[in-house]
Amino acid sequence: MSKNEINNFYTNVEKLLVAVDCIIFGFEEQRLKLLLFKRKVKPFQGEWSLIGSFVKPNENVDDAAARVLEESTGLSNIYLDELAVYGKTGRDIGGRVISVAHYALIRINEQQKKVIEDYEAEWFNIEDIPPLILDHGKMVARALAKLKRKTKTQPLGFELLPEQFTIPQLKALYDGILQKDLDKRNFRKKVLAMNILEKLDIKDKTNSKKGAYLYRFNQKEYNKLVAKGFNFDL
Repeated sequence: MSKNEINNFYTNVEKLLVAVDCIIFGFEEQRLKLLLFKRKVKPFQGEWSLIGSFVKPNENVDDAAARVLEESTGLSNIYLDELAVYGKTGRDIGGRVISVAHYALIRINEQQKKVIEDYEAEWFNIEDIPPLILDHGKMVARALAKLKRKTKTQPLGFELLPEQFTIPQLKALYDGILQKDLDKRNFRKKVLAMNILEKLDIKDKTNSKKGAYLYRFNQKEYNKLVAKGFNFDL
């Protein structure tokens, strides 16, 4: 069968636009953050939006999401997961657009700041998100809810932290994800009992003279827990 014959199968079917929108989470200054940018084209030009793009004709949907992430942060091979498909009629006044939303977790300290600046994107504390266009607010809420659920079965927080971090930083991150203030002593006891953290002989003295010991995630010990049935319920 020739290529022309294949391309002519659906000539009488109305065409739709397919897009990807990325909910990009980061963690900095003890706060969970979201990356947004002011839309550069009409409709909704100048309003706050998630970062997205139309899927190219010869591009897989997941590849389109990965491309958007690299274009906006300079990073590749980072945590990326499909969230949901948004296809309600009338969701976009610009046309009939179906969007496949993805959420990503990145380490802000590894981002390429110039790429972020050139993209005119900005990080917002999760509790200070401005009004967003279309159904982007619903996408963010759904991504947060999924992130909360996944924290019980996967140590996703380590995708957002620097390679070396303190227990208070880890707690602050999970406070942000779960949207509540976890008990400090209980959190520390539970996390250390899992044996998935490796304590280092160096301290972070950013916030006090005494300082706090730095830790790093131990993937090998985590894999052992997964084999037994992992529960990261904090």
